[in-house]
Amino acid sequence: MPVQEKVLIVEDEENALMGLAELVSGWGYRTDTARDGLEGLERAQAWQPGIVLTDLKMPRMDGLELLERLGELKQQDQTVIVITAQGSIEQAVEAMKIGAYDFIQKPIDPNRLRSILANASRQRETQQELEVTRRKLRDTGVLGPLVGASKRMQELFGLIERVATSNVSVLITGESGTGKELVARTLHDLSPRKNKPFVAVNCAAIPETLIESEIFGHERGAFTGALERRAGCFELAEEGTLLLDEIGEMPVGTQAKLLRVLEDRKLRRLGSKIESPVDVRVLAATNKNPDDAVADGHLRGDLYYRLNVFNIHMPPLREHKEDVPAIVDSMLRDMNQKHDRQVVGISDEMLGRLMVYDWPGNVRELRNTVERAVILCGEGYMDSRHLPPGFGSKPVRQSFDQDANVIQLEVGTTVDEAERRLIIKTLESTNNNKTKAADILGISLKTLHNKLKEYGSASSSSDAAEE
Repeated sequence: MPVQEKVLIVEDEENALMGLAELVSGWGYRTDTARDGLEGLERAQAWQPGIVLTDLKMPRMDGLELLERLGELKQQDQTVIVITAQGSIEQAVEAMKIGAYDFIQKPIDPNRLRSILANASRQRETQQELEVTRRKLRDTGVLGPLVGASKRMQELFGLIERVATSNVSVLITGESGTGKELVARTLHDLSPRKNKPFVAVNCAAIPETLIESEIFGHERGAFTGALERRAGCFELAEEGTLLLDEIGEMPVGTQAKLLRVLEDRKLRRLGSKIESPVDVRVLAATNKNPDDAVADGHLRGDLYYRLNVFNIHMPPLREHKEDVPAIVDSMLRDMNQKHDRQVVGISDEMLGRLMVYDWPGNVRELRNTVERAVILCGEGYMDSRHLPPGFGSKPVRQSFDQDANVIQLEVGTTVDEAERRLIIKTLESTNNNKTKAADILGISLKTLHNKLKEYGSASSSSDAAEE
Protein backbone atom coordinates (compact mmCIF):
# COMPACT_ATOMS: atom_id res chain seq x y z
CA MET A 1 0.00 0.00 0.00
CA PRO A 2 1.34 3.48 -0.83
CA VAL A 3 2.48 5.32 2.29
CA GLN A 4 -0.28 7.45 3.84
CA GLU A 5 -2.88 6.99 1.10
CA LYS A 6 -5.69 9.49 1.73
CA VAL A 7 -9.25 8.16 2.15
CA LEU A 8 -12.29 10.44 2.35
CA ILE A 9 -15.27 8.80 4.11
CA VAL A 10 -18.74 10.20 3.28
CA GLU A 11 -21.56 8.95 5.53
CA ASP A 12 -24.55 10.73 7.05
CA GLU A 13 -24.92 8.46 10.09
CA GLU A 14 -22.57 9.81 12.78
CA ASN A 15 -21.70 6.59 14.59
CA ALA A 16 -21.05 4.73 11.34
CA LEU A 17 -18.90 7.62 10.09
CA MET A 18 -16.73 7.71 13.21
CA GLY A 19 -16.43 3.93 13.33
CA LEU A 20 -15.29 3.72 9.71
CA ALA A 21 -12.79 6.55 10.18
CA GLU A 22 -11.27 4.81 13.21
CA LEU A 23 -11.15 1.45 11.42
CA VAL A 24 -9.55 2.78 8.22
CA SER A 25 -7.07 4.96 10.13
CA GLY A 26 -5.98 1.87 12.04
CA TRP A 27 -4.90 0.29 8.75
CA GLY A 28 -2.43 3.10 8.06
CA TYR A 29 -4.52 5.39 5.84
CA ARG A 30 -4.95 9.12 6.35
CA THR A 31 -8.66 9.83 6.70
CA ASP A 32 -11.04 12.75 6.50
CA THR A 33 -14.83 12.73 6.83
CA ALA A 34 -17.94 14.35 5.36
CA ARG A 35 -21.57 13.99 6.43
CA ASP A 36 -23.28 14.14 3.03
CA GLY A 37 -22.46 14.29 -0.67
CA LEU A 38 -22.30 18.06 -0.91
CA GLU A 39 -19.78 18.31 1.92
CA GLY A 40 -17.96 15.33 0.45
CA LEU A 41 -17.57 17.10 -2.89
CA GLU A 42 -16.14 20.19 -1.16
CA ARG A 43 -13.68 18.10 0.90
CA ALA A 44 -12.64 16.09 -2.18
CA GLN A 45 -11.78 19.28 -4.07
CA ALA A 46 -9.88 20.78 -1.14
CA TRP A 47 -8.12 17.69 0.27
CA GLN A 48 -7.54 15.70 -2.97
CA PRO A 49 -7.94 12.17 -1.52
CA GLY A 50 -6.89 9.17 -3.57
CA ILE A 51 -9.90 7.10 -2.46
CA VAL A 52 -13.46 8.16 -1.65
CA LEU A 53 -15.60 5.75 0.40
CA THR A 54 -19.21 6.93 0.22
CA ASP A 55 -22.67 5.81 1.27
CA LEU A 56 -25.29 5.90 -1.49
CA LYS A 57 -28.33 7.18 0.41
CA MET A 58 -27.64 10.61 1.96
CA PRO A 59 -29.40 13.99 2.28
CA ARG A 60 -28.68 17.04 0.07
CA MET A 61 -26.54 15.04 -2.41
CA ASP A 62 -26.60 11.23 -2.59
CA GLY A 63 -23.69 8.95 -3.43
CA LEU A 64 -24.59 8.55 -7.11
CA GLU A 65 -24.63 12.31 -7.69
CA LEU A 66 -21.36 12.67 -5.77
CA LEU A 67 -19.84 10.00 -8.01
CA GLU A 68 -21.00 11.83 -11.14
CA ARG A 69 -19.76 15.20 -9.90
CA LEU A 70 -16.35 13.76 -9.03
CA GLY A 71 -16.16 12.30 -12.53
CA GLU A 72 -16.73 15.78 -13.97
CA LEU A 73 -13.64 17.11 -12.15
CA LYS A 74 -11.15 16.06 -14.80
CA GLN A 75 -8.17 17.34 -12.86
CA GLN A 76 -8.87 14.87 -10.05
CA ASP A 77 -8.21 11.14 -10.15
CA GLN A 78 -10.14 9.57 -7.29
CA THR A 79 -11.11 5.95 -6.86
CA VAL A 80 -14.68 5.71 -5.52
CA ILE A 81 -16.01 2.82 -3.44
CA VAL A 82 -19.73 2.86 -2.62
CA ILE A 83 -21.51 1.54 0.47
CA THR A 84 -24.97 0.10 -0.09
CA ALA A 85 -27.69 -1.40 2.07
CA GLN A 86 -28.59 -5.06 1.64
CA GLY A 87 -31.07 -5.58 -1.16
CA SER A 88 -29.77 -2.58 -3.14
CA ILE A 89 -27.50 -4.41 -5.54
CA GLU A 90 -29.10 -2.63 -8.51
CA GLN A 91 -27.95 0.73 -7.13
CA ALA A 92 -24.44 -0.60 -6.61
CA VAL A 93 -24.30 -1.92 -10.17
CA GLU A 94 -25.54 1.42 -11.48
CA ALA A 95 -22.78 3.17 -9.51
CA MET A 96 -20.16 0.90 -11.07
CA LYS A 97 -21.52 1.64 -14.54
CA ILE A 98 -20.86 5.35 -14.02
CA GLY A 99 -17.39 4.93 -12.58
CA ALA A 100 -17.32 3.38 -9.08
CA TYR A 101 -14.42 1.01 -8.52
CA ASP A 102 -16.30 -1.43 -6.26
CA PHE A 103 -19.07 -1.66 -3.68
CA ILE A 104 -19.51 -3.09 -0.19
CA GLN A 105 -22.78 -3.94 1.55
CA LYS A 106 -23.92 -3.06 5.05
CA PRO A 107 -23.24 -4.35 7.63
CA ILE A 108 -19.65 -3.82 6.54
CA ASP A 109 -17.27 -6.77 6.75
CA PRO A 110 -13.92 -5.26 7.90
CA ASN A 111 -11.86 -7.90 6.10
CA ARG A 112 -13.74 -7.28 2.86
CA LEU A 113 -13.33 -3.51 3.21
CA ARG A 114 -9.62 -3.81 3.90
CA SER A 115 -9.18 -5.97 0.80
CA ILE A 116 -11.09 -3.49 -1.39
CA LEU A 117 -9.02 -0.55 -0.11
CA ALA A 118 -5.77 -2.43 -0.74
CA ASN A 119 -6.87 -3.28 -4.30
CA ALA A 120 -7.91 0.32 -4.90
CA SER A 121 -4.47 1.51 -3.78
CA ARG A 122 -2.80 -0.92 -6.16
CA GLN A 123 -5.08 0.36 -8.93
CA ARG A 124 -3.53 3.80 -8.65
CA GLU A 125 -0.08 2.29 -9.23
CA THR A 126 -1.46 0.43 -12.24
CA GLN A 127 -2.74 3.70 -13.71
CA GLN A 128 0.84 4.97 -13.95
CA GLU A 129 1.91 1.81 -15.76
CA LEU A 130 -1.00 2.27 -18.16
CA GLU A 131 0.45 5.57 -19.31
CA VAL A 132 3.41 3.64 -20.73
CA THR A 133 0.99 1.20 -22.36
CA ARG A 134 -0.98 4.04 -23.96
CA ARG A 135 2.16 5.49 -25.54
CA LYS A 136 3.02 2.09 -26.96
CA LEU A 137 -0.55 1.70 -28.19
CA ARG A 138 -0.45 5.02 -30.04
CA ASP A 139 2.90 4.19 -31.65
CA THR A 140 2.44 0.54 -32.64
CA GLY A 141 -1.25 -0.42 -32.41
CA VAL A 142 -0.56 -3.15 -29.84
CA LEU A 143 -2.33 -3.78 -26.54
CA GLY A 144 -0.96 -6.88 -24.83
CA PRO A 145 -1.65 -9.82 -27.18
CA LEU A 146 -4.16 -7.76 -29.21
CA VAL A 147 -3.08 -6.11 -32.46
CA GLY A 148 -4.87 -3.49 -34.55
CA ALA A 149 -4.34 0.08 -35.71
CA SER A 150 -7.78 0.46 -37.34
CA LYS A 151 -10.26 2.93 -35.87
CA ARG A 152 -12.47 0.02 -34.75
CA MET A 153 -9.65 -1.63 -32.79
CA GLN A 154 -8.31 1.63 -31.38
CA GLU A 155 -11.75 2.37 -29.93
CA LEU A 156 -11.83 -1.15 -28.50
CA PHE A 157 -8.38 -0.73 -26.93
CA GLY A 158 -9.48 2.54 -25.34
CA LEU A 159 -12.48 0.84 -23.74
CA ILE A 160 -10.33 -2.03 -22.47
CA GLU A 161 -7.91 0.43 -20.88
CA ARG A 162 -10.70 2.32 -19.13
CA VAL A 163 -12.40 -0.80 -17.79
CA ALA A 164 -9.30 -2.80 -16.87
CA THR A 165 -8.38 -0.98 -13.69
CA SER A 166 -11.87 -1.15 -12.18
CA ASN A 167 -13.34 -4.14 -10.40
CA VAL A 168 -16.53 -4.34 -12.49
CA SER A 169 -17.81 -7.44 -14.24
CA VAL A 170 -17.45 -7.38 -18.03
CA LEU A 171 -19.40 -9.34 -20.64
CA ILE A 172 -17.28 -10.00 -23.73
CA THR A 173 -19.26 -10.81 -26.88
CA GLY A 174 -18.30 -11.68 -30.43
CA GLU A 175 -18.21 -14.47 -32.97
CA SER A 176 -16.17 -17.59 -32.34
CA GLY A 177 -12.47 -17.04 -33.00
CA THR A 178 -12.44 -13.25 -32.58
CA GLY A 179 -10.21 -13.33 -29.50
CA LYS A 180 -12.57 -12.98 -26.55
CA GLU A 181 -10.22 -14.82 -24.18
CA LEU A 182 -7.37 -12.54 -25.28
CA VAL A 183 -9.52 -9.58 -24.23
CA ALA A 184 -10.12 -11.20 -20.85
CA ARG A 185 -6.40 -11.83 -20.34
CA THR A 186 -5.62 -8.25 -21.32
CA LEU A 187 -8.17 -6.95 -18.82
CA HIS A 188 -6.47 -9.07 -16.16
CA ASP A 189 -2.93 -8.06 -17.13
CA LEU A 190 -3.80 -4.35 -17.01
CA SER A 191 -5.56 -4.61 -13.64
CA PRO A 192 -4.28 -4.45 -10.06
CA ARG A 193 -4.88 -8.22 -9.98
CA LYS A 194 -2.25 -8.91 -12.66
CA ASN A 195 0.08 -10.79 -10.29
CA LYS A 196 -2.73 -13.05 -9.08
CA PRO A 197 -4.26 -16.06 -10.90
CA PHE A 198 -6.17 -15.85 -14.16
CA VAL A 199 -8.52 -18.84 -14.46
CA ALA A 200 -10.61 -19.55 -17.57
CA VAL A 201 -13.36 -22.16 -17.69
CA ASN A 202 -15.41 -23.14 -20.75
CA CYS A 203 -18.96 -23.71 -19.52
CA ALA A 204 -19.89 -25.56 -22.73
CA ALA A 205 -17.10 -28.13 -22.29
CA ILE A 206 -18.06 -29.32 -18.78
CA PRO A 207 -20.80 -31.93 -18.33
CA GLU A 208 -23.88 -30.57 -16.60
CA THR A 209 -23.41 -33.01 -13.70
CA LEU A 210 -19.93 -31.65 -12.93
CA ILE A 211 -20.14 -27.94 -13.63
CA GLU A 212 -21.13 -26.86 -10.10
CA SER A 213 -18.27 -28.86 -8.63
CA GLU A 214 -15.84 -27.31 -11.14
CA ILE A 215 -16.91 -23.76 -10.39
CA PHE A 216 -17.74 -23.85 -6.68
CA GLY A 217 -15.70 -26.84 -5.48
CA HIS A 218 -16.89 -29.68 -3.27
CA GLU A 219 -16.34 -31.39 0.06
CA ARG A 220 -15.39 -35.01 0.44
CA GLY A 221 -18.50 -37.18 0.13
CA ALA A 222 -20.61 -34.40 -1.41
CA PHE A 223 -21.63 -36.81 -4.18
CA THR A 224 -20.71 -40.24 -5.51
CA GLY A 225 -17.05 -40.17 -6.52
CA ALA A 226 -16.15 -37.13 -4.39
CA LEU A 227 -13.30 -38.87 -2.57
CA GLU A 228 -11.60 -35.72 -1.35
CA ARG A 229 -12.17 -31.99 -0.92
CA ARG A 230 -11.60 -30.04 -4.12
CA ALA A 231 -11.25 -26.31 -4.68
CA GLY A 232 -13.38 -24.86 -7.47
CA CYS A 233 -12.51 -22.19 -10.01
CA PHE A 234 -13.54 -19.37 -7.68
CA GLU A 235 -11.06 -20.49 -5.03
CA LEU A 236 -8.33 -21.11 -7.61
CA ALA A 237 -8.80 -17.53 -8.86
CA GLU A 238 -8.80 -15.94 -5.38
CA GLU A 239 -7.68 -12.29 -5.58
CA GLY A 240 -7.40 -12.73 -9.34
CA THR A 241 -9.72 -13.00 -12.33
CA LEU A 242 -12.17 -15.72 -13.39
CA LEU A 243 -13.38 -15.96 -17.01
CA LEU A 244 -16.60 -17.89 -17.56
CA ASP A 245 -16.53 -18.62 -21.27
CA GLU A 246 -19.76 -19.50 -23.10
CA ILE A 247 -21.81 -18.39 -20.09
CA GLY A 248 -25.05 -19.12 -21.96
CA GLU A 249 -24.25 -22.84 -21.86
CA MET A 250 -24.24 -22.91 -18.04
CA PRO A 251 -27.30 -24.71 -16.59
CA VAL A 252 -29.91 -22.27 -15.33
CA GLY A 253 -29.78 -23.72 -11.80
CA THR A 254 -26.04 -23.12 -11.64
CA GLN A 255 -26.59 -19.59 -12.94
CA ALA A 256 -28.76 -18.86 -9.88
CA LYS A 257 -25.97 -19.98 -7.54
CA LEU A 258 -23.42 -17.93 -9.49
CA LEU A 259 -25.61 -14.84 -9.15
CA ARG A 260 -25.71 -15.27 -5.39
CA VAL A 261 -21.91 -15.51 -5.21
CA LEU A 262 -21.57 -12.35 -7.31
CA GLU A 263 -23.95 -10.41 -5.09
CA ASP A 264 -22.93 -11.72 -1.66
CA ARG A 265 -19.22 -12.26 -2.41
CA LYS A 266 -19.48 -15.50 -0.45
CA LEU A 267 -19.02 -19.07 -1.63
CA ARG A 268 -20.27 -22.43 -0.35
CA ARG A 269 -18.67 -25.62 -1.67
CA LEU A 270 -20.99 -28.47 -2.59
CA GLY A 271 -21.64 -30.50 0.55
CA SER A 272 -20.54 -27.72 2.90
CA LYS A 273 -22.60 -25.74 5.41
CA ILE A 274 -20.02 -22.95 5.67
CA GLU A 275 -19.87 -19.87 3.46
CA SER A 276 -16.45 -18.34 2.81
CA PRO A 277 -15.74 -14.83 1.47
CA VAL A 278 -14.30 -14.65 -2.05
CA ASP A 279 -12.38 -11.85 -3.75
CA VAL A 280 -12.54 -12.57 -7.48
CA ARG A 281 -13.23 -10.38 -10.49
CA VAL A 282 -15.61 -12.22 -12.81
CA LEU A 283 -15.56 -11.82 -16.59
CA ALA A 284 -17.93 -13.67 -18.91
CA ALA A 285 -17.88 -14.35 -22.64
CA THR A 286 -20.33 -15.64 -25.23
CA ASN A 287 -20.50 -15.99 -29.00
CA LYS A 288 -24.30 -15.79 -28.89
CA ASN A 289 -26.46 -12.67 -28.81
CA PRO A 290 -27.05 -12.33 -25.03
CA ASP A 291 -30.44 -10.66 -25.50
CA ASP A 292 -31.59 -13.65 -27.55
CA ALA A 293 -30.18 -16.03 -24.93
CA VAL A 294 -32.21 -14.27 -22.24
CA ALA A 295 -35.35 -14.34 -24.40
CA ASP A 296 -34.85 -18.07 -25.09
CA GLY A 297 -34.39 -18.84 -21.39
CA HIS A 298 -30.77 -19.98 -21.76
CA LEU A 299 -29.42 -17.04 -19.74
CA ARG A 300 -31.07 -15.65 -16.62
CA GLY A 301 -32.01 -12.00 -17.03
CA ASP A 302 -30.83 -11.05 -13.52
CA LEU A 303 -27.45 -12.72 -14.09
CA TYR A 304 -27.09 -10.98 -17.45
CA TYR A 305 -27.81 -7.65 -15.76
CA ARG A 306 -25.20 -8.39 -13.10
CA LEU A 307 -22.50 -9.51 -15.54
CA ASN A 308 -23.15 -6.89 -18.19
CA VAL A 309 -21.96 -3.89 -16.18
CA PHE A 310 -19.72 -3.27 -19.19
CA ASN A 311 -19.93 -4.90 -22.59
CA ILE A 312 -16.92 -5.32 -24.86
CA HIS A 313 -17.81 -6.55 -28.34
CA MET A 314 -15.04 -8.08 -30.46
CA PRO A 315 -15.67 -7.29 -34.14
CA PRO A 316 -15.29 -10.09 -36.72
CA LEU A 317 -12.07 -9.91 -38.72
CA ARG A 318 -13.97 -9.19 -41.95
CA GLU A 319 -14.99 -5.82 -40.45
CA HIS A 320 -11.42 -4.65 -39.86
CA LYS A 321 -9.41 -6.40 -42.56
CA GLU A 322 -7.03 -3.45 -42.73
CA ASP A 323 -5.46 -4.92 -39.57
CA VAL A 324 -4.59 -8.23 -41.28
CA PRO A 325 -1.00 -7.22 -42.28
CA ALA A 326 -0.12 -6.14 -38.73
CA ILE A 327 -1.75 -9.23 -37.22
CA VAL A 328 0.13 -11.51 -39.64
CA ASP A 329 3.41 -9.77 -38.81
CA SER A 330 2.82 -10.33 -35.09
CA MET A 331 1.86 -13.96 -35.63
CA LEU A 332 4.90 -14.49 -37.83
CA ARG A 333 7.25 -13.58 -35.00
CA ASP A 334 5.44 -15.92 -32.62
CA MET A 335 5.41 -18.83 -35.07
CA ASN A 336 9.09 -18.47 -35.96
CA GLN A 337 9.96 -18.77 -32.29
CA LYS A 338 7.48 -21.57 -31.61
CA HIS A 339 8.56 -23.75 -34.56
CA ASP A 340 12.20 -22.65 -34.89
CA ARG A 341 11.71 -21.22 -38.39
CA GLN A 342 13.29 -18.21 -40.12
CA VAL A 343 10.44 -16.85 -42.23
CA VAL A 344 11.15 -13.17 -42.88
CA GLY A 345 7.88 -12.04 -44.45
CA ILE A 346 4.94 -12.63 -46.77
CA SER A 347 4.68 -12.08 -50.51
CA ASP A 348 2.42 -9.34 -51.85
CA GLU A 349 0.42 -11.91 -53.80
CA MET A 350 -0.26 -14.06 -50.70
CA LEU A 351 -1.11 -10.99 -48.62
CA GLY A 352 -3.57 -9.91 -51.29
CA ARG A 353 -5.35 -13.25 -51.06
CA LEU A 354 -5.50 -12.96 -47.28
CA MET A 355 -6.97 -9.46 -47.58
CA VAL A 356 -9.88 -10.43 -49.87
CA TYR A 357 -10.87 -13.52 -47.86
CA ASP A 358 -13.84 -13.10 -45.47
CA TRP A 359 -12.34 -15.13 -42.57
CA PRO A 360 -15.47 -16.88 -41.24
CA GLY A 361 -13.25 -18.37 -38.50
CA ASN A 362 -11.89 -14.89 -37.67
CA VAL A 363 -8.46 -14.40 -36.08
CA ARG A 364 -8.28 -18.03 -34.97
CA GLU A 365 -8.58 -19.17 -38.60
CA LEU A 366 -5.98 -16.59 -39.67
CA ARG A 367 -3.60 -17.87 -37.00
CA ASN A 368 -4.02 -21.48 -38.15
CA THR A 369 -3.40 -20.39 -41.75
CA VAL A 370 -0.23 -18.45 -40.86
CA GLU A 371 1.07 -21.26 -38.66
CA ARG A 372 0.66 -23.79 -41.47
CA ALA A 373 2.41 -21.47 -43.92
CA VAL A 374 5.34 -20.82 -41.56
CA ILE A 375 5.89 -24.56 -41.01
CA LEU A 376 5.77 -25.32 -44.75
CA CYS A 377 7.90 -22.34 -45.77
CA GLY A 378 10.65 -22.73 -43.18
CA GLU A 379 12.65 -19.68 -44.24
CA GLY A 380 12.50 -16.73 -46.59
CA TYR A 381 9.12 -15.39 -47.74
CA MET A 382 5.77 -17.16 -47.49
CA ASP A 383 3.71 -17.19 -50.67
CA SER A 384 0.48 -18.69 -51.95
CA ARG A 385 2.06 -22.13 -52.30
CA HIS A 386 1.95 -22.35 -48.53
CA LEU A 387 -1.79 -21.69 -48.22
CA PRO A 388 -4.20 -24.61 -47.62
CA PRO A 389 -5.46 -26.34 -50.79
CA GLY A 390 -8.48 -24.52 -52.20
CA PHE A 391 -7.99 -21.55 -49.89
CA GLY A 392 -10.54 -18.84 -50.63
CA SER A 393 -12.25 -20.73 -53.43
CA LYS A 394 -15.31 -21.63 -51.37
CA PRO A 395 -15.68 -19.05 -48.64
CA VAL A 396 -17.88 -20.23 -45.81
CA ARG A 397 -20.63 -17.73 -45.08
CA GLN A 398 -23.14 -17.83 -42.29
CA SER A 399 -26.12 -17.75 -44.65
CA PHE A 400 -27.91 -20.00 -47.15
CA ASP A 401 -28.22 -17.74 -50.17
CA GLN A 402 -26.03 -19.80 -52.53
CA ASP A 403 -27.25 -22.79 -54.55
CA ALA A 404 -24.74 -25.08 -52.81
CA ASN A 405 -26.37 -24.24 -49.51
CA VAL A 406 -30.01 -24.68 -50.56
CA ILE A 407 -32.04 -27.59 -49.19
CA GLN A 408 -34.95 -28.85 -51.28
CA LEU A 409 -37.80 -30.47 -49.34
CA GLU A 410 -40.54 -32.49 -50.96
CA VAL A 411 -44.13 -32.14 -49.82
CA GLY A 412 -44.69 -34.82 -47.20
CA THR A 413 -41.20 -34.58 -45.68
CA THR A 414 -41.51 -34.99 -41.92
CA VAL A 415 -40.31 -32.26 -39.57
CA ASP A 416 -37.71 -34.64 -38.09
CA GLU A 417 -36.34 -35.45 -41.54
CA ALA A 418 -36.24 -31.76 -42.51
CA GLU A 419 -34.35 -31.00 -39.33
CA ARG A 420 -31.88 -33.83 -40.00
CA ARG A 421 -31.16 -32.60 -43.54
CA LEU A 422 -30.69 -29.02 -42.33
CA ILE A 423 -28.20 -30.05 -39.65
CA ILE A 424 -26.20 -32.31 -41.97
CA LYS A 425 -26.12 -29.66 -44.73
CA THR A 426 -24.99 -27.01 -42.26
CA LEU A 427 -22.17 -29.26 -41.03
CA GLU A 428 -21.06 -29.82 -44.62
CA SER A 429 -21.03 -26.06 -45.27
CA THR A 430 -18.76 -25.50 -42.24
CA ASN A 431 -16.39 -28.37 -43.03
CA ASN A 432 -17.77 -30.33 -40.04
CA ASN A 433 -17.00 -27.51 -37.60
CA LYS A 434 -19.69 -28.20 -35.01
CA THR A 435 -19.23 -24.93 -33.12
CA LYS A 436 -19.86 -22.85 -36.25
CA ALA A 437 -22.73 -25.10 -37.30
CA ALA A 438 -24.41 -24.66 -33.90
CA ASP A 439 -24.00 -20.87 -34.22
CA ILE A 440 -25.64 -20.85 -37.66
CA LEU A 441 -28.48 -23.11 -36.54
CA GLY A 442 -29.10 -21.07 -33.40
CA ILE A 443 -28.77 -24.05 -31.04
CA SER A 444 -26.26 -24.95 -28.35
CA LEU A 445 -23.28 -27.18 -29.06
CA LYS A 446 -24.70 -29.67 -26.57
CA THR A 447 -28.00 -29.83 -28.48
CA LEU A 448 -26.15 -30.39 -31.75
CA HIS A 449 -24.20 -33.31 -30.28
CA ASN A 450 -27.44 -34.86 -29.01
CA LYS A 451 -29.04 -34.52 -32.46
CA LEU A 452 -26.05 -36.15 -34.14
CA LYS A 453 -26.24 -39.06 -31.72
CA GLU A 454 -29.84 -39.54 -32.80
CA TYR A 455 -28.79 -39.62 -36.46
CA GLY A 456 -26.27 -42.41 -35.89
CA SER A 457 -23.79 -42.35 -38.76
CA ALA A 458 -23.90 -38.58 -38.97
CA SER A 459 -22.22 -38.41 -35.59
CA SER A 460 -19.06 -39.86 -37.07
CA SER A 461 -18.23 -36.46 -38.52
CA SER A 462 -14.70 -35.51 -37.51
CA ASP A 463 -14.33 -33.79 -34.14
CA ALA A 464 -10.94 -32.51 -35.18
CA ALA A 465 -12.45 -29.40 -36.70
CA GLU A 466 -14.24 -28.33 -33.53
CA GLU A 467 -13.13 -25.12 -31.95
